Amino acid sequence: MDFLEELRWRGLIHELTPGVEEHLKSGVIRGYIGFDPTAPSLTIGNYVQIMLLTFLQRAGHQPVALMGGATGRIGDPSGRDSERELKSYEELDRNTAFQQKQIERLLNTHSDAPNRALILNNLDFYADMNVMDFLRDVGKYLTVNYMLSKESVQRRLESGISFTEFSYQLLQGYDFVLLNQKHGITLQMGGSDQYGNITAGIELARKIAETKLFAVVTPLLTKADGTKFGKSTSGNIWLDPELTSPYRFYQFWINADDRDLPKFLRYFSLKDRAEIEALEATGDMQLIKRTFAEEITTRVHGEAEFAAVQAVSQLLFNPKAGPETLRSLDARTLSQVAEEIPAPELSMSIVQNNCNILDFLSEHTGILSSRSEAKKAIQNNAISINKEKITDLDVSLAPADLLHGRYLMVENGKKNKFLVQLV
Repeated sequence: MDFLEELRWRGLIHELTPGVEEHLKSGVIRGYIGFDPTAPSLTIGNYVQIMLLTFLQRAGHQPVALMGGATGRIGDPSGRDSERELKSYEELDRNTAFQQKQIERLLNTHSDAPNRALILNNLDFYADMNVMDFLRDVGKYLTVNYMLSKESVQRRLESGISFTEFSYQLLQGYDFVLLNQKHGITLQMGGSDQYGNITAGIELARKIAETKLFAVVTPLLTKADGTKFGKSTSGNIWLDPELTSPYRFYQFWINADDRDLPKFLRYFSLKDRAEIEALEATGDMQLIKRTFAEEITTRVHGEAEFAAVQAVSQLLFNPKAGPETLRSLDARTLSQVAEEIPAPELSMSIVQNNCNILDFLSEHTGILSSRSEAKKAIQNNAISINKEKITDLDVSLAPADLLHGRYLMVENGKKNKFLVQLV
């Protein structure tokens, strides 16, 4: 496929530098994107850039992911209104290693094909470089006036910007020069907020080595209401299942604003244009959401996790789901259920002493306000434990009743579900 044509119909081009179209048609090229290790995991915003590398590879070119082991130590001012808090080297190294594993899983890095994805770390460029060498070999080539003209700096002039963050564009720019010299990389890609840093690299290459380099930048990922994806643990969609469970990841797409679907499909689906347009032509928004949510959840988290997501959905929303459905779930999947419904924690000693069901429902869990309320609910056939109806007022709960030695699912009627955790 033609790389830029693919990006155009998907709405993934914000800006191109002159000559990039001709350059991409001149043969197999290497293009890279940098990844900032200041967060503990990649996010769905980063995944836009991973998709860009994926499309580049599918077009026959070679993608390169550059881990920001060095630039992460400085802090990128792009898109920020205040100074970034510097992370410790230990945290940055840990984040870098974790993100690299995520990228290795999401890109085709293990193929024997000549255009397999490469992963590099810019800390390798700078670890042995002293400040005098950097100032002489790099700082000499960009004027302060040029650096001040960048949007990432302009927006910070009033509130203030440290020399550390001011110098960031020199580091990222020199990355491009070194990547070209050491690895033959001629294209840099990224979000539109990186355009100033990217063009600084193009300018450095022109002045230092009289080399012409190129850039493609994408729009920033925003939702239909105009808001950006956040970077807080609660507001963002992380690619790490420990930060955003596969179930919540799947539900995010299922619950997405209908207006966002055309963008999501074009940014994240590997379906071709005809397939996407045919899916949209059905006009069935739930079908479109389910189809897309299955595709992206399976690709990011794997088939086993998607199967677990389906099992959780069955358990929570299918009234016909029985004990066999519940007992088929592993402990990790049940922990995802505990994130979606009330999950009170109780002492393990309660069931070790064979707790009467009435005491359990009232005194220990508070699911019902009193023993008399619990008794009435059981007599009305409303109470289930682990999907089994309770009809005996004298039944006791014991360790053998626990799922994976820890969980009890309690239902009071059709809508009130609880996953009690014994600790």
